[in-house]
Amino acid sequence: MTNNLNSSDFHLPYNTKLVERAKELRKNMTPAEKKLWCDYLRAFQFRVLRQRPIHHFIVDFYCPNLQVVIEIDGDSHFTDEGQDYDRERTRILEGYCLKIIRFTNSQVLNHFESVCEQIQGLIPPSPP
Repeated sequence: MTNNLNSSDFHLPYNTKLVERAKELRKNMTPAEKKLWCDYLRAFQFRVLRQRPIHHFIVDFYCPNLQVVIEIDGDSHFTDEGQDYDRERTRILEGYCLKIIRFTNSQVLNHFESVCEQIQGLIPPSPP
């Protein structure tokens, strides 16, 4: 039985059914995603992938070297249903030894330097 999950370069399940949707999301980033990408992550000292399929999810940003997923949460994440989904998603992604860090759209747009400092703080003293 095939489940369309292939091992990616980083040994994470890569769902090929999500590739087209991920491409669409990269082309249509939210203002907060666009700001974080253009003003910080694009030139980050480690490679960062945008809208990366992992398992049955598309994460906003993924840094394989640090094994970090960065999520930018809009309003849909603050409903009971959205929070339940995020908890389950986080549990599954953490099962792959990934660290999940979340910011709200407002944090990225209104407290950008603080967001960048928190991401920078994820780099260990002796980086990989």
